[in-house]
Amino acid sequence: MGHRPSDAAVAPPEFLRLAAHPLRWRLLTELADGDYRVRELVERVGEPQNLVSYHLRLLRDGGLVTARRSSFDGRDSYYHLDLAHCAEALAAAGAALHPALGQDASPPSRPLARARSHRVAVLFVCTGNSARSPIAEALLRHHAAGRVTAASAGTSPKPRLHPHAVRVLRESFGIDLAGRRTQHVDDLAGRRFDHVITLCDKAREVCPEFGPRRVHWSVADPGAAGDTGQADYAAFQRAAADIDTRIRHLMPVLNTSETVARSEP
Repeated sequence: MGHRPSDAAVAPPEFLRLAAHPLRWRLLTELADGDYRVRELVERVGEPQNLVSYHLRLLRDGGLVTARRSSFDGRDSYYHLDLAHCAEALAAAGAALHPALGQDASPPSRPLARARSHRVAVLFVCTGNSARSPIAEALLRHHAAGRVTAASAGTSPKPRLHPHAVRVLRESFGIDLAGRRTQHVDDLAGRRFDHVITLCDKAREVCPEFGPRRVHWSVADPGAAGDTGQADYAAFQRAAADIDTRIRHLMPVLNTSETVARSEP
């Protein structure tokens, strides 16, 4: 008689146990679109708040979802799908079934398709347009190699870019933004964008409508702690790394046939 593996040895990986539940899978797919508050997820999935909160807690405990206190309303939290961790967990689940199914879990960065009659236009918005949104604009330009139209603006722009934003892009990504000016969202009135991405909880509440698809990334303001000092610069490094990961995961979205169809005049 052959060896019978123990129940523990054949138990499905944690990612499968978490993602297989219908409501948890629905929450994951909703959060794949952007960051949301609990009440917004309740509306989107049509389930009671206590049930949604319970399953969000399980997803947080499993490392698939994170939460960050809203800078607009401190009583609220934004939930974020950790796509990098999901990729690692999914690869590990495949490898648990067969080693050949294990895959590189690094963030995707496929180049955008070249043959297009219309370049996808993306707008990034935060409050001051001095750190998060220009970092996102610069990183998308960097990864897309000129095959998208990228812009950024602020709902209440500051006079100039934060020096740490310029520094982190130069030191970590080789991107030079020295001399770049900030701009107000009103400066873009009349323009249409395929994707509008807010990176600031305050800006999300007041951002004008610029196009058919609007997404929110709840990214902490790296300049909130002050304007100088090595400790403050570390906050810019964390913000830039977070935004870079999100940009890399955005690239395949921009390359889908759905986006191309939406962009056609």
